[in-house]
Amino acid sequence: MHLFNRVKYRTPESVELEFTLAGIGNRAWALLIDYLALAAILILFLIAWIIIAGQLSDFWQQIFGSTVGLWLIAITFIVSFVIYAGYFVFFETLWQGQTPGKRAAKIRVVRDDGRPIGMQQATLRALLRPFDEFLFIGAFLILFSPQEKRLGDLVAGTIVIQADTPSTSETVSISEQAKSFYEELLQITDLSILLPDDFAVIREYLKRRSAMATKARNALALKLSQQLQAILKIETLPAHISPDVLLEAVYLAYQNRDWGGR
Repeated sequence: MHLFNRVKYRTPESVELEFTLAGIGNRAWALLIDYLALAAILILFLIAWIIIAGQLSDFWQQIFGSTVGLWLIAITFIVSFVIYAGYFVFFETLWQGQTPGKRAAKIRVVRDDGRPIGMQQATLRALLRPFDEFLFIGAFLILFSPQEKRLGDLVAGTIVIQADTPSTSETVSISEQAKSFYEELLQITDLSILLPDDFAVIREYLKRRSAMATKARNALALKLSQQLQAILKIETLPAHISPDVLLEAVYLAYQNRDWGGR
């Protein structure tokens, strides 16, 4: 396995993006942080549950009878697993593939086509996590899989990548020309038809373009702008508007979301 394994994604729009896989070291570090956070949450739950169960002991006895102890243990395990799985589902859905541990380790879960994961993918990964951790099956799969996938990744169709690299800027620079064209863009097309996934592809390009070779960058910007024109039904652009300016203007408009009731 390469120290820094890279993978290329081809989106449904035939746009190719390249990312660096997270690696088992980063994933183990992220998991350790998440487990420390989970341990604190579970300890608080157990303390609260013991207090509540003790105060309602007579109530539990009336409901469950002589099997009250077994039922309380069963409830404890069920709620603990819901907290365990829910932790990963909640954060990976809310933070676009990141948990507190992944954010600290600067890694992220994405779908196989490079798009952000949703609740379905996060849930599948969380439910299969116990199987991955049994006898370190997940670790072995990551080590010997070309795309470093554990069982949860294989089933959910996801992969874990580095969220940022030294050559990639997390900020998106917007030119003054794009800021001016942005106002005009709102008048000539309906940007509300753009999906979050469309915006995600534009954002990834704008964040990573500075690290691309000039020829590759120009080709990718042209392809993306042509696809955007088709989606937005823009037949022709002003001669002074380059593909990069169009992408920047759409990014700015989507960020501001002020097209209102158009």
